[in-house]
Amino acid sequence: MDYLKELEPVVSFALQEDLGSGDITAALVPESQQAMAEVVCKEAAILCGRPWFDEVFRQLDSEVRIDWLAAEGQSLQAGTRIVQLSGPARALLSGERTALNFLQTLSGTATTAARYRHQLAPGGLRLKDTRKTLPCLRRAQKYAVFIGGCENHRMGLFDAFLIKENHIAACGSIAAAVAQARHISPDSPVEVETENLDEVIQAVNAGADIIMLDNFPAADIERATALIGDRAEIEVSGNLDLANLNAPEFRGVDYISMGALTKHCRAIDFSMRVRCI
Repeated sequence: MDYLKELEPVVSFALQEDLGSGDITAALVPESQQAMAEVVCKEAAILCGRPWFDEVFRQLDSEVRIDWLAAEGQSLQAGTRIVQLSGPARALLSGERTALNFLQTLSGTATTAARYRHQLAPGGLRLKDTRKTLPCLRRAQKYAVFIGGCENHRMGLFDAFLIKENHIAACGSIAAAVAQARHISPDSPVEVETENLDEVIQAVNAGADIIMLDNFPAADIERATALIGDRAEIEVSGNLDLANLNAPEFRGVDYISMGALTKHCRAIDFSMRVRCI
């Protein structure tokens, strides 16, 4: 997956959002002033977002030098110095907030993903994200999920079919929806979201590649996995948290999809200190 495909335009938009017609506060500093800076992580976290951080200062001023002291995906302790910068003071001051916003959001996502992954029993389920991401940061957050040790579901509406209740109603049946999907794009994966065992049987008979069990009771998950067998991949979604990831009814399930990996994240606290030289 090309996570960095939209790196430049996303960073450009973020800078424009902050700078507007120009940073009037940074203009208080002489244009020729040079400075040094360092960023400290103020709490335990998984570091994520270096490409976006770097791109902020690349777009602002090519003279900014960035020396990373921590690797992408590294576990950080509170107080860890992660990066040093040097260059024009105005560029360091103007880029500080935007660069840290990317870092705090993506590190928060990676840290959340890692926390869920570590909860899994060895050899257990795979965890995948969903499309419940921040607007314009879909690729960035899915990158952070990967850095945190989990997997990505489809990127968007273009790279895989996910046939839900409203699609089924509009097409007339699960079988009709799956058949139409095969006609439109024969090489794309076809997944059907099911809400009961009858729909599971319909999805199996229609030849779906993946069958999602959405908010199924534990007993029905076990019945559904027995019905499906190896005829399709099995995804479970809904009513999932850290406490029940290793529930016995998930034996036979291929993976769990969780919106929590990207939407229940708390930003990590980073601090940048600038010193003129």
